[in-house]
Amino acid sequence: MAASFANSTSLLPDLKHLFSTTAPAFSTGMEASAVDPVLAEREASRKEDDALVVRCQAGEAAAFDAIVVKHSPRIYGQIYNMTSNHDDTNDLIQDVWMKVYRSISGFRGKCQFSTWLHSVAANTTINFIHKRGRRKTMSLDDVDNGIANDKEFTELMAQSTPARDSDLGEMQRKINEAMMKLTPDHRAVVTMFDIQGMAHAEIAAILKMSEGTVRSRLFYAHKQLQAWLSEFAPNPKT
Repeated sequence: MAASFANSTSLLPDLKHLFSTTAPAFSTGMEASAVDPVLAEREASRKEDDALVVRCQAGEAAAFDAIVVKHSPRIYGQIYNMTSNHDDTNDLIQDVWMKVYRSISGFRGKCQFSTWLHSVAANTTINFIHKRGRRKTMSLDDVDNGIANDKEFTELMAQSTPARDSDLGEMQRKINEAMMKLTPDHRAVVTMFDIQGMAHAEIAAILKMSEGTVRSRLFYAHKQLQAWLSEFAPNPKT
């Protein structure tokens, strides 16, 4: 089921903002939610989820299938960017959906379904990383397969040269290595905020912590990533 979503995940996350000299140290996390079309889309998605959950709880198997199809790409991306390994991600997303299937009958809508779902995915992945320990190696096939479908990479390849190809490969490797150096908890907030574009409040609800804690973890993680990826920072103007 999950394998078909493998290439939907960007392995070249846009982390250029980490080196911005104009952006504040702490983003408000509310920029996207201020856009009315985005709010409307999210509300429509929430209502669709609510209806599907009701149908699931009534025993309609097709409704659960619809939930899996709708949310798997985003859940896959969340897990992958925390593990940097497609085999682990494929195993974990199956585990997540099994947990959701067993628990959905008890879902009472105290939070949005998507928040609950991402919470299950985050906790399952964090527990897996803590138990297994930080991976010492990453699959080069994962890097190659993912970056080939990345929009930014595709645009850069339009002007491909051997030197540029080498630089992009090195950047990809360093980004993956830097993400894996973060603790699982810091990796989770970076994945949700910087890669998936979630607001602070949404991340706080998913991870069951205060928004202040989310901001603090993001600030620390960004500083760490800035240090580890400093060679890719733009040269200061002279």
